[in-house]
Amino acid sequence: MMEMWHAGLGWPTATTLLAFSFASSFITIAFGIGGGAVMLAVLATLLPAPAIIPVHGLVQLGSNAGRAAIMTRYMRFDLLGPFAAGALIGILIGGSLVVQLEPGWIQMGVGLFILWSVLAKPPAFLRRSGAVTGTVSSFLTMFFGGTGPFVATYVKAQELDRHAHVATHAMFMTLQHLLKTIMFGILGFAFSIWAGLIALLIAAGVLGTLAGRLMLAKIDDRRFGIVLTVVLSLLAMRLIYAGASDVFFSTAAEAPTGGSN
Repeated sequence: MMEMWHAGLGWPTATTLLAFSFASSFITIAFGIGGGAVMLAVLATLLPAPAIIPVHGLVQLGSNAGRAAIMTRYMRFDLLGPFAAGALIGILIGGSLVVQLEPGWIQMGVGLFILWSVLAKPPAFLRRSGAVTGTVSSFLTMFFGGTGPFVATYVKAQELDRHAHVATHAMFMTLQHLLKTIMFGILGFAFSIWAGLIALLIAAGVLGTLAGRLMLAKIDDRRFGIVLTVVLSLLAMRLIYAGASDVFFSTAAEAPTGGSN
């Protein structure tokens, strides 16, 4: 009976995941971004490969939904329609190709886009295009999982105050992770095996959200913008490095040795 709560991973592993779920939600609401990538990295270390993206998606759905629920009054609902339409298209396309793209190239592409968006102001058509952001980020989330920084570049371009930024980003990510979870269910992922652990991770995430909200109230808009830019830049460079390493080592492993028989 107790095994259902740790999905067969054991309590030491489950406890570690719970601690990081709390910390990742705290980071996201306090600093606007970054927690999802932290949680993804931990899950990628401790979970079987086929479970990483689906479990991450459902945990982030719960975490973002909790964050959105307590910050509803700050949401920019006028930005939701175009993003939602794009997200649906991206999930449908990504779901049909989910096993056919090299993750290393996707990581580098996302990282380069984020870095470019931080260092150079996005062009007007992209700053206004929630549909493009929804389509591309939702397509990528089927393969990479942690596209929160990608979505944050669009939200950042709207020049919202810190509360509206966090709330609107949570709204977008809740929708994206909901659509992704539905798609993985259609594709046959057995969420029931992980249900107990996921429930505990979501609960820990909600507690992290409540704790992080206290920190958010103490940060002024200027400092929030600086922290957001630094975090986005670091995540982008991490993605570029991880993607390049994956592509390089894959290419090296496949290269002929040049020996003779």
